[in-house]
Amino acid sequence: MFPLRVPLLATLVSLALCQYYDYDYQPASQLGPSAPNCNQECECPVNFPSAMYCDSRKLTFVPVVPTGIKYLYLQNNQIEEIKEGVFDNVTAGLRWLILDKNQITNAKIAKGTIDKLTGLEKLFFSYNNITEPVIPPSKALDELKMMYNKLTKFPAGLLSDKENLTSINLQHNELSSESIGGAFKGPKKLLSLDVSHNKLKKLPAGVPSSLEILYADYNDIDSVAAGYLNKMPALQYLRISNNKLVDSGLPAGVFNVSSLVELDLSFNKLQSIPEIHEQLEQLYLQANEINKIDLASFCKVVGPVNYSHLKHLRLDGNNVSHSNMPTDISNCLRVASDITFE
Repeated sequence: MFPLRVPLLATLVSLALCQYYDYDYQPASQLGPSAPNCNQECECPVNFPSAMYCDSRKLTFVPVVPTGIKYLYLQNNQIEEIKEGVFDNVTAGLRWLILDKNQITNAKIAKGTIDKLTGLEKLFFSYNNITEPVIPPSKALDELKMMYNKLTKFPAGLLSDKENLTSINLQHNELSSESIGGAFKGPKKLLSLDVSHNKLKKLPAGVPSSLEILYADYNDIDSVAAGYLNKMPALQYLRISNNKLVDSGLPAGVFNVSSLVELDLSFNKLQSIPEIHEQLEQLYLQANEINKIDLASFCKVVGPVNYSHLKHLRLDGNNVSHSNMPTDISNCLRVASDITFE
C-alpha cells in the first residue's frame, strides 16, 4: 500500500525555478586590484583581466569597453541608454553582457552597439523597459534572458540563425500568443523555454523538437491542441499552472507521452484527472475542481510489469479525498511515495 499524506491546504505561492543570478559572478573586490587599461568607472581585476565590473555604481550610461574584455557586468545601475561606439573595441570578443536591473528602453539603444556583437554567448537584459527584444547577430548565443520587461512582441525570424541557443527566459512580460507566432522555430538546440507570467491564450507554436523544459505558468491558456506534445519528443518538464484549463480544452491523451517526467496543471479549472503516461513521475493537480478519480487516468492495464511510475501526486484543494480512490489504485500506483489530499 502506498504511503498517504493528508495536510491542511495552506496558501500556495508559485515560485520560479530559475534563480535570478545564475551566472558565475564574483565581486571585483575579491579578485585583486584593477588593471590600468580599465574604464575609470569600473574595475578590471588583474587576476581576471578579461572581465570588467561596472555593477552597482549608479551609472546612467554604458561606459566604453576596452580591448580584451570578454565579460561585462553592468547590472544594478540606472543606465538609460547605450551610446554608439561603446562596444567598438570588443565587437567580436565580448562573450557575456549583463544589463539586468537598469532603465533601458529600445529608443535609447544606438545602432552599432548590441547589433555589432558577433561573438556574444550570453545576453541578460532583465528588469528593464524594453518593448521589443534586442538580439545580437552572434551565432554563438546560447542563453537569452529578458524577464521583467514590457515586451509586447517577439517577431518571427529574430532567432533564425541562433543554432547554439539553448535557454530563453521571457517571463513577466506582456506577450500574447499572436505576438510570438513562429518566434522560436530557429534554435534547433533549444532546451529550455520559459514564457510564464504573460498573456498567452495557448502554448507557444513552432517550438523545436529539442525542447526539454517548457514553463507557461500564469497565463490565460484554456486548452492544449491535440498532438501538441508529440512534436516535442524530448520534453520532460511541462508547467501550465495558474491558467484557465478546463476538461473540454484537453483532447483525450494529450498528456499521454512517454518523455514527460513532471507535469504541473495546478490552479486551473479541471474537474477530472487527465490521462497520463505510466512513465510520469511528478503530477501536480492541486487547487482545481476535480471531483472524481479514475484508475484509467494512471493505468490502462495493471500487472506485474504494467503500473504507473508516479512518485508524487498532489490533489489537495479539490473535491476528492482518499475515500474516492478506486479499489485497485494501490497496485497501479505502487511506487508512489507521496499522495496529498486536502
